[in-house]
Amino acid sequence: MSLDCSIVIPIYNEEALLHAAVADLRVRLADVPWSWELLLCENGSRDGTLAVAEALAARFDNIRVLCCPEPNYGRALRAGIEAARGCWVLCDEIDLCDVDFQQRAIALLQAGRVDFVIGSKLVAGANDERPWLRHLASQAYTLLLRGLLDFKGTDTHGLKAFRREALLPIVKQCVIERDVFASELVIRAARAHLTIEDIPVRVLEKRPPSVKLLSRVPRVVGNLARLTWAIRRPFF
Repeated sequence: MSLDCSIVIPIYNEEALLHAAVADLRVRLADVPWSWELLLCENGSRDGTLAVAEALAARFDNIRVLCCPEPNYGRALRAGIEAARGCWVLCDEIDLCDVDFQQRAIALLQAGRVDFVIGSKLVAGANDERPWLRHLASQAYTLLLRGLLDFKGTDTHGLKAFRREALLPIVKQCVIERDVFASELVIRAARAHLTIEDIPVRVLEKRPPSVKLLSRVPRVVGNLARLTWAIRRPFF
């Protein structure tokens, strides 16, 4: 039996939130007209996240757990995409689980209008309710992508949906991990002339981020420099 959709969610130190978030997601997906599986991509958690995820997978047939040994969001996301069985892949966050975005994105993919849908925090109509510093950081990061890599969109991080067949070759081209993997995926897809549409989302997180913003900056800057070199190298 074919599967319509794979929902990929990287998880890191989410013991306190994970069970309730998955239970709520299952309830809200109960009436969707497409079949789905949930891939929980644990990566290097230091709490009981993996045990909670495995208990959920043991209880529900359509939940699977992937495990990466170190904290690495990009590697976890990539592993989930590659392991997905669905025709469409939804990339979500455990503190968002935005079923409204999922339904709107699947409708666009079903209609054949696009290959890739971005849930943008920064496009017109979006509602970013995160702290102002995180919103400002997202704006600054997008400006950097535009200046360094001629990025034409509004956002690369967060919610995504795509045809797995169209994006899997792009995933295999990506060379950057951690926080910047998501940006490389979007930018390479645009450069491959896939059809991409940004749609507005509301971002209201259920808990503070598991990794502090300022501690991420040096690593993100370094990986962004590597990404710029990897993509623009043929032109130097």
